[in-house]
Amino acid sequence: MSTAARPLNDDEVFSEMKKMADEEFNIEKAKIVRQESLNIDSVFERKIKQAEVQKRIAQSNHVNKARLKILQERQVVLDDLFEEANKLIHELSNDSDRYTTLMEGLILQGAFSLMEKKINIRCREQDVEIVQSVLDNVADKYEESLKFRPTLNISDDYLPASSAGGVILSGLEDRITVDNTLSARLDIAKDEMLPQIRVALFGHSASRAFFN
Repeated sequence: MSTAARPLNDDEVFSEMKKMADEEFNIEKAKIVRQESLNIDSVFERKIKQAEVQKRIAQSNHVNKARLKILQERQVVLDDLFEEANKLIHELSNDSDRYTTLMEGLILQGAFSLMEKKINIRCREQDVEIVQSVLDNVADKYEESLKFRPTLNISDDYLPASSAGGVILSGLEDRITVDNTLSARLDIAKDEMLPQIRVALFGHSASRAFFN
C-alpha cells in the first residue's frame, strides 16, 4: 500500500523558498559581475588607447619643437653669415685697384645684358671718377663683341652714399634696367648658393633621397 506525499510544514516551505531565492540571487549576481567586468575591461581598454594617443601627440610635439629649434638656430647661423658678407662688400671700395676692376666688370656685364647703344649708369657720387676711368675699356670690349660702340653716360641721379657700391644700368630711356649693385649681387648669390651653403654648414638632410 502506497503512502501519500506528506505536505511540507512551514519551516520546510521557507527553506525551499530561501533556496530558490538564493539560486536566483546567485544567477543575477553572476550576470551583474560579468557585465561589470566587461564594462571595466572596456573602460580600461579605452583609457589605454587614450594614453597611447596622448603619448604619440606628446612625442610629435616634442619632435616638432626640437625640429623648429634646430631650424631657428640654423637660420641664425645663415643670417650671421650673410651679415658678415654684407659687411665685407661695404669694405670692397676701400681697395681702389680691386674695386676699379670689379666696377669695370659690373658695367660691362650690365651693358651686355642691355645690348643698347645708349646706356645710363647710376653709381655712388664717390665712385664717379672710378666709373669714368673704366668707360673707355668697357666701350672697347663692348664694340669688339657687338660691332658697335655704345654711348655710356654717368647719371647724376646717384646711388646712396651708404650703399655698398656697384652700378645700376638702364637703356631705352630707362625703361629697362640691370641692377649690378653689390647688394643686389649678394642677394642673387644668397638665393643661388643657399642650398649649397646649407649642405656645407649642416650636411645633407636625412630625409633627402636624391641628390643632383
